[in-house]
Amino acid sequence: MADGFLTTHVLDTARGGPAAGMAIDLYRVNGESRAHIRSLTTNADGRTDSRILPADEFTTGTYELVFHAGAYLDASGTPAENPRFLDVIPIRFGISEEDSHYHVPLLLSPFGYSTYRGS
Repeated sequence: MADGFLTTHVLDTARGGPAAGMAIDLYRVNGESRAHIRSLTTNADGRTDSRILPADEFTTGTYELVFHAGAYLDASGTPAENPRFLDVIPIRFGISEEDSHYHVPLLLSPFGYSTYRGS
């Protein structure tokens, strides 16, 4: 069994703090299809209460995290645009090491975002 796991941390760089209450979906990608694994919501620290992909479900492959940024921005009182510049942010990435911690953070503002493989 693998010892690796997947986590995230969402920071609202425009507000200077964690992005609490953001919905996130995880998919496993296989070619042109993707299978939904789970839905989570960030807590007050901008993290999920549990690992997005725990060790007992962790396998190599291609995955996609979908961050529902538009709904979060609406709920946080960010002035609305119609349509929002950023609404749903998909981040597709590969897991190649079964025994590693993969951390995929999102740094968000209403008009830009960045991500990286964290630790």
